[in-house]
Amino acid sequence: MGLRDVLWGRHEVKGPAPDRLFAITTAWVTLESGHSISPAGKAAIVFQALATSDFEATIKDMEEVVKATGGESATTVSTQDDSYGYRWMVLGNPAGKPSCEDLAVGINAVASSIETAGYGERLLCAVFAFVDAKDRPIYFIYNYKRGYWYPFVPEPGDGKQRDTERELQIKAQLGEELPIEPEIERWFPLWGIPI
Repeated sequence: MGLRDVLWGRHEVKGPAPDRLFAITTAWVTLESGHSISPAGKAAIVFQALATSDFEATIKDMEEVVKATGGESATTVSTQDDSYGYRWMVLGNPAGKPSCEDLAVGINAVASSIETAGYGERLLCAVFAFVDAKDRPIYFIYNYKRGYWYPFVPEPGDGKQRDTERELQIKAQLGEELPIEPEIERWFPLWGIPI
């Protein structure tokens, strides 16, 4: 970043940091042992789909690779589009055998393929599903554009309400385990998460 960039208010956008994505593979131990928040065995990567044959071929190839490499751990893969024009590639562990490591490796493989094909700017986030002791869903969202995580705790019911107090509590409990987004106004809710 040069002097002109400073004067004209331009700045570089922070790119994805794969090492920060893998922080979930150690943070879940703290979550489970110290706070009764357990992995639900599902994760998803969310990206803006592009209607080109090259992009679709990249996604199809990646889905096949994740299915093939996930065969050992029985990881399932599916895709679906949401009403906002984003595609969700959902990875799931077998029932009763959640593995944050397997899911993080699969999510990272998909993200790397999308970036290598030149579509990195289309990545939105990765979402890992957890449940608390009361069986309430808690999601940890990794924002690719910022390189940070944040918790998202939807209130029970059909309304689009979130439990901000619980989210802040989780942030405090994790301390330095997970690189949490410091700007709370960037903790965007994701409604209708399919995991």
